[in-house]
Amino acid sequence: MKPKPPCLLTIFLLFSLTLYSQPPSGYYDPATGLSGTALKQALHNIIRNHTVISYTPGVWQAFYTTDRKPDNTVWDIYSDIPNGTPPYVYQLGSDQCGNASQEGDCYSREHSWPKSWFGGEVTPMFTDLFILYPVDQYVNGRRSDYPYGEVGQADWTSLNGSKLGNAVNPGYSEKVFEPRDEYKGDLARTYFYFSVRYYGEDAGWPGSPMANGSQLTTWALDLMKEWHRNDPVSTKEINRNNAVYTIQNNRNPFIDHPEYAAAIWGGSSGINNPAETTAELKPWPNPATSSCTITLPAASLSDHLLVSLSTATGRKIPVGSIITNNTLQMNLEALVPGIYFFTIATEKDPVVYHGKVIRQ
Repeated sequence: MKPKPPCLLTIFLLFSLTLYSQPPSGYYDPATGLSGTALKQALHNIIRNHTVISYTPGVWQAFYTTDRKPDNTVWDIYSDIPNGTPPYVYQLGSDQCGNASQEGDCYSREHSWPKSWFGGEVTPMFTDLFILYPVDQYVNGRRSDYPYGEVGQADWTSLNGSKLGNAVNPGYSEKVFEPRDEYKGDLARTYFYFSVRYYGEDAGWPGSPMANGSQLTTWALDLMKEWHRNDPVSTKEINRNNAVYTIQNNRNPFIDHPEYAAAIWGGSSGINNPAETTAELKPWPNPATSSCTITLPAASLSDHLLVSLSTATGRKIPVGSIITNNTLQMNLEALVPGIYFFTIATEKDPVVYHGKVIRQ
């Protein structure tokens, strides 16, 4: 295996990928204005009945577009060291395998949601690309079908710092596997997708300490929401979402709309908390050039507004705004073209308003 060359991405490529990272027009319209179970059901209806591919050779071939690094090597979340040098790298196709005796031997197909939790080699779950990742086979075997979690004292640590050991999560203390921090949000949104995609289609699933059927248990949901908040959507996830969509014809809603997680599951207990209720606001024009305008709900007019803008990767961006009557005008002149997410909160209104604007 060759050493990993430096990862070089031009500004043009990043710009192009950001512009392409949009779901089709109207894709999420049936989910507009919904929350809780109603939103979960609406998203399920949108993403169900995806195109099913074969395990062999389908999944192996899919990795060429879903999990290929810019240097054409395998994007292995169990061995990668973001902004660093991984201990080994794999070439797509030539380094794939089914068995290994040590790290660095070869890569395999990891069911991040273990297949034993849904009954084995059963389609469509078994070949659903959103839960399948190319990873080092030896680390894959060490992870086995242990839940994800936060490890206290590690029994074993991989070369990239992933850990296996007893959990220190509230509500669960058995053995778990902990990936690197940089990929915890990716896996949390993978689990949110799986819970919604197979909502109501999980009769007879064996389940696991993390899930009853397709639905996360309380401790697991709390942890996944924490990972989701702490590790925002990355460009890698956006690109992977687009690539899977071209193959399966469905998307991960929690990559396109990270706010859906709070809208469905609410506070840390997993029960909808009125203080975390969300509602969508639509800016106009959208796409926009120098500015966009947002009509404010009447309930917020007498309160101090807290306006936040972030990139698709979760980076906060300073934004200027002017409030006139019941409208807020957001200044976009200083922004580079791309997709941005905004939130608007008030001191008294329990609703957090959100939306998306495209700077062209």
